[in-house]
Amino acid sequence: MAAVMNLAGAFLGSGVAKTVSKGLISTPEGNKGMGILFAALVGAIIWNLVTWYFGLPSSSSHALFGGMVGAALAGGTTVYWSGVLDKVVIPMFISPVIGLVVGYLVMCAILWLFRKSNPHKAKRGFRIAQTVSAAGMALGHGLQDAQKTMGIVVMALTIADVQSAGDEIPIWVKFACAAMLSLGTYAGGWRIMRTLGRKIIELDPPQGFAAEATGASIMFGSSFLFQAPISTTHVITSAIMGVGATKRVNAVRWGVAKNIILGWFITMPAAALVAAVSYFLVRLFFG
Repeated sequence: MAAVMNLAGAFLGSGVAKTVSKGLISTPEGNKGMGILFAALVGAIIWNLVTWYFGLPSSSSHALFGGMVGAALAGGTTVYWSGVLDKVVIPMFISPVIGLVVGYLVMCAILWLFRKSNPHKAKRGFRIAQTVSAAGMALGHGLQDAQKTMGIVVMALTIADVQSAGDEIPIWVKFACAAMLSLGTYAGGWRIMRTLGRKIIELDPPQGFAAEATGASIMFGSSFLFQAPISTTHVITSAIMGVGATKRVNAVRWGVAKNIILGWFITMPAAALVAAVSYFLVRLFFG
């Protein structure tokens, strides 16, 4: 189900893709432009591999944005700092706070509304409701993450002079990006989210519903209202923390949470540095 909803979510809009393709850096031209884009992707990929190898938490989205900024600076391409600030940095700080607070409030509301209900019946009901909330989360994941990839592909097509910057996203690009995200989810990517949840706190069905509903709402709001690309990992992690805090504050493994938050802060600058070095190496070996 998650894979299908990922696929569907990718076709719900294009605002995030437009932000990624032309709202963060000026589209570079020619061979130099391809070198910058290649270095940006290499920076993001290498940093993701480093964090995976050492078991460090990070956001692939912010690794990508950091890679774009680092490669653009190294290549002398204009960085739209207002766009980076408004669409990436501010949401990076605000979305986890919103996830934490809203997750806490939603769970408090659930506890109050069902305070007189039979716990076993309530859990059975929320287990069914989680089908809807998980579907919404997967739909939001597709809406956010597939569009980030679309933005990169569109930038590559523009650099290659296959299409103009103002053209609509080709349907084949949408389908290809949606299919790849869906395939990755089907292959096991969605289990990462569940594992992440268990590392922070064990979630019962009502808590899982609250966290997923919160995460889905934030991702939809960010996409449709602000066209801001946010991190799915940031949002669901913070929502889980907020939901878990209603049980008791020390039920949340704050040590794990601290490491995750630290990973968030270092991802963008680290990926930017790797991308800048990658660009210089590309220029050195390929001219």
